[in-house]
Amino acid sequence: MKENTYPKSFSHIGITVPGIKKAVEFYENVMGWYVIMPPSTIKKETDTAIGQMCIDVFGEDWEEFEIAHMSTSDGIGIELFAFSHGKKEAPEFNPFNTGLFHFCVQDPDIENLTKKIVEAGGKQRMPIREYYPNEKPYKMVYVEDPFGIVFEIYTHSYELTYSSGAYQK
Repeated sequence: MKENTYPKSFSHIGITVPGIKKAVEFYENVMGWYVIMPPSTIKKETDTAIGQMCIDVFGEDWEEFEIAHMSTSDGIGIELFAFSHGKKEAPEFNPFNTGLFHFCVQDPDIENLTKKIVEAGGKQRMPIREYYPNEKPYKMVYVEDPFGIVFEIYTHSYELTYSSGAYQK
């Protein structure tokens, strides 16, 4: 007998950045995300639940890292990590390999957000494109934050963008 399934909600995404303070500043000032836990330092130790959990996740090859928690307007968590011994250069963009390719944010003012990202040291990876020219006013663009993390911007929700019969001009 098949077990009933239901759509799970998205809770948060973890992003490793080269410097916690610069990342919090970028995501707060440019993306408008708000801080729910300011940057703090986690040390490798087994006396606390968080210390043991981090050893479970990261193994033994670390001594401490910085972490901050932010949230989007719809309550999706953004967990920022900065490891002192980690690589500081931008990750290689390779969408053909298995793994996380990108995440996407939504802003009806795609042009202004893209401009703010570039002005803050990020990159626009492509022109802003219309998904359904002359049918729906939906646009998208791929960008990078100042740390080389690739993400996408949509003007409309994922459901509207891909559903048939959704809003048309």
